[in-house]
Amino acid sequence: MAKKKTVSKNDIITSYMDYVLEHDQNPKSVFAFAKMNNFEEAKFYEHFASFEAIEKGIFEAFFSNSLDALNKSEDYNIFDARNKLLSFYYTFFENLTANRSYVKHVLDKYNKDLKGLKMLSGLKSHFTSYVSQLGIQMLDIKQEQIEKIQDNALKESAWLQLLLTMKFWIDDTSSSFEKTDIFIEKSVNTTFDVLDISSLKSVLDLGKFLFKEKFQMN
Repeated sequence: MAKKKTVSKNDIITSYMDYVLEHDQNPKSVFAFAKMNNFEEAKFYEHFASFEAIEKGIFEAFFSNSLDALNKSEDYNIFDARNKLLSFYYTFFENLTANRSYVKHVLDKYNKDLKGLKMLSGLKSHFTSYVSQLGIQMLDIKQEQIEKIQDNALKESAWLQLLLTMKFWIDDTSSSFEKTDIFIEKSVNTTFDVLDISSLKSVLDLGKFLFKEKFQMN
């Protein structure tokens, strides 16, 4: 009998993603999945409670890997909030692009299913916490209850922006997804311009870009 191998959390994630892409479905059971990859079933449960937990964990790993890469950069650590968020977006979508077949598969599968939002709940928690720690300047109201509402509104709008960008990226057919890069730059800059109560130029610019791309993609 072949000796069972030791597997890490990332090993299980990689094997799961490969299986899903090769078979266009989840493994039949944890037992069968572990046997196929020659590790003890108990090792699976040391890291995940179910296949659904793996799907959730994969998107959390995309976030963690992106932030880990950024934190190793001396430039990133001296950036202001706007450039930190832009850097995060570019790095995060590089990770998504490196795993585009899997990401597109699962997001298409849950396109009209609330399970899709559940699958992204871990990513949302990490991302909104990250946004709240960027030190984005908001209106100085000096009223705790209103400031809490303002902070929640910022996190929810940032999450919606990330979801919209992911949807744009999925539909993007441009080479090297260059239109997604443009969308990221325009949308993030627009957000900060609105927060800074500056010119509406960025808002109008983003609107024109979205209007043009909507008709080109349909």
